[in-house]
Amino acid sequence: MTCELILPCRDEAGALVDLLPRVPDAFSVIVVDNGSTDGTADVARRLGARVVHEPLPGYGAAVHAGLLAAGAEFVAVMDGDGSLDPDDLLPLLDAVASGRASMAVGRRRPTGRGVWPWHARLGNRLVLAWLRRRLAGDAGLAVRDIAPIRVCRRTDLLALDVRDRRFGYPVELLQKASRAGWRIVEQDVGYHARARGTRSKVSGSVVGTARAARDFWRVLA
Repeated sequence: MTCELILPCRDEAGALVDLLPRVPDAFSVIVVDNGSTDGTADVARRLGARVVHEPLPGYGAAVHAGLLAAGAEFVAVMDGDGSLDPDDLLPLLDAVASGRASMAVGRRRPTGRGVWPWHARLGNRLVLAWLRRRLAGDAGLAVRDIAPIRVCRRTDLLALDVRDRRFGYPVELLQKASRAGWRIVEQDVGYHARARGTRSKVSGSVVGTARAARDFWRVLA
């Protein structure tokens, strides 16, 4: 079983020091450096990850660069900020490799107060409600989070042709996967505080959440 884990990163050096040693042996890691200024790439290489540089800013740009660089049958995507446990990737990978799912995704469950700010939770809820409404005439959508951690086959994901290169990428992915008839399985995953010294580009501020919401609505428009 071969799976490559894509970590889109911008200024996540502090998180990678703890995160990379905890990645299960089933995964090889591709760190996509999306314009970091804190030595993210150097830390990633030192800890054994393959580094890809993506100069175009944006979550979708970083994920797509990692996808093009990967060559394994399966790919996983997870934030590189230390908020998610890489061990949670194993059951997701098993669900896809066994054929139970076309894509397996995680549903965040905060492990403490203040981990997932109210504005980010509200934005997530509203976007998914609108997405489910749009897909009501198709196969529907049975997930309750915007796939912050996910596993699928690389060739399937490339064929889906997700175009958004900013924060709208996971919303477009869910929309296209649902319309393509993918079997999407969702599993609860722990959502932890980010590594000290790092800050979320989305939930770290109301402005960041608003920018992400703008990208989400652009995809849904």
